[in-house]
Amino acid sequence: MALGIYLVLFLISLVLTLTYALLWHKHFSVYLTLIYLVIPIALIGYVLEASAETLEASLNGTKIIYIGGSYLLLFVLLSIFNICGIKYSKRLSVSLIGLSTFIYLTVFSIGFLPIFYKSASYVALPDGHRIIKEYGPMHGVFLAIIIGYFIVSIATIIYSYFEKMEVPNIIIAFLLIAEIISVLGYFLGRAITDKIELTPFTYILSQVMFLLIARKICVYDVTDSAIDSIVQAGETGIISLDFKHRYLGSNKTAKDIIPVLFDIKVDTPVEKYEELKDILIPWIETFRADETDDKFYLKRGSKTYLVDINYLFNGNRMMGYQFLITDDTKNQEYIALLDNYNSSLQKEVEEKTSHIREMSNRLILDMAIMVESRDNSTGGHIRRTADCVSMIVDEMKKDNRFNLSEEFYKNVIKAAPMHDLGKIAVDDAILRKPGKFTPEEFEEMKKHAAEGARIVHEVLKDTDDAYFHLIAENVAHYHHERFDGSGYPEGLKGDTIPLEARIMAIADVYDALVSKRVYKDSMSFEQADAIIMDGMGKHFDEKLRPYYESARPKLEEYYSSLEETPA
Repeated sequence: MALGIYLVLFLISLVLTLTYALLWHKHFSVYLTLIYLVIPIALIGYVLEASAETLEASLNGTKIIYIGGSYLLLFVLLSIFNICGIKYSKRLSVSLIGLSTFIYLTVFSIGFLPIFYKSASYVALPDGHRIIKEYGPMHGVFLAIIIGYFIVSIATIIYSYFEKMEVPNIIIAFLLIAEIISVLGYFLGRAITDKIELTPFTYILSQVMFLLIARKICVYDVTDSAIDSIVQAGETGIISLDFKHRYLGSNKTAKDIIPVLFDIKVDTPVEKYEELKDILIPWIETFRADETDDKFYLKRGSKTYLVDINYLFNGNRMMGYQFLITDDTKNQEYIALLDNYNSSLQKEVEEKTSHIREMSNRLILDMAIMVESRDNSTGGHIRRTADCVSMIVDEMKKDNRFNLSEEFYKNVIKAAPMHDLGKIAVDDAILRKPGKFTPEEFEEMKKHAAEGARIVHEVLKDTDDAYFHLIAENVAHYHHERFDGSGYPEGLKGDTIPLEARIMAIADVYDALVSKRVYKDSMSFEQADAIIMDGMGKHFDEKLRPYYESARPKLEEYYSSLEETPA
């Protein structure tokens, strides 16, 4: 009977491990993943031990079982540290793993030396067998370490409950339950029956609890993803709530604007805070009544902030609300000034503003042309790629399945010439090399993407066109990312790559294929098209395929009309 139960538990464990793999998120710690690897291995030990017909076979199964005993509570402890944001040195984790490994190595003395077990004998029973064992000194050390891991884990959970405002209470509760379940398995043993170990059941329960924890981490990590995309300490404040108006998180900028956010604990309904209730709830109600009414103003001292509310997404699933807060003081001052002056002065201000923007755009374009003049393989590349982007965008406007504004389309076209600005920082010896790069040279060349984003950011950071600033920075930074995650510099995947960069990628590669370079001849349109189409879903966004296909005749006509494709 025991063998059948252990086998079923092993299969359940495999299903739970597969479920975890499907739920896996890049922010999960490696130790959380190791929990789901160790438990099935330990359960294999129970299956082998229960099916053993000799002492040697039984002890071999026991040695596998002790993998769980030696490592599981350690991995649980390190997972708790990561989930609760407890900082610890790499040296500590390596030392603890080394200690557990040393203890586990002594397990292999079973049956040979009286270190872990002093003795062990096999007793056959009508419905199975029993191992009668006398524990050795290292087994006592093993139990002491388990108890130590448990005490530190419980202390960390209690500390996080009182001191870690960013850790939701529900996750703390799940961690506590998972820890207690894990320890019960070790110390209850055969308390219920002497025929079946309780530990494998607690392993399964622990896996279930950590699946619930992983699921919650995914929900609360929506805030981290949003903050990462706009920069934690940037100029834009971010506040996230779920649909029940529970606080999910905010960045430092938002907290500086609304200081009460420093004191609110994650997962707390904002209605408990009068200031937030009076501000956020009316905005949500207005937005829910009319989703186009998504902009509000917030006065704080001498400053006026523009608040843009939208839905918060996790993939394609709406999770709640997100507030983006930007300093709009200058714009409001301009508006007040224009209201107090006559129409001629208003026209003059608008002309000057337009002139400043034009100068800024011209400066960036001149920088792009200067960079291109250094690169003997991309002459005319920025003009051609900008034209290619324009043709693809024209096709996207026709059905507008992405529900994008005219401003977005204009900004993408305007940003296209800036995509290779980062090459200004690449050494001439590499940039002008008339052949393929060595791996080391290619690594240097790859740095141009992040460097380009930095340059665009610095040039545009003081402009009042934040939307264009973001799009231009994204185009420079991410136009070499691939849809399957194999690109650079960040290895972004799928829709995490900004749409403007996905559009730029098609235009950039198409021009490289059909243009002549010093190290290659131009490809035929048919060859280039085959490569682009084959890259859909891998290099390029499959959703952009229809627009590329519609633009293809215009692209071919355009390149055919060029008198000479520069080398």
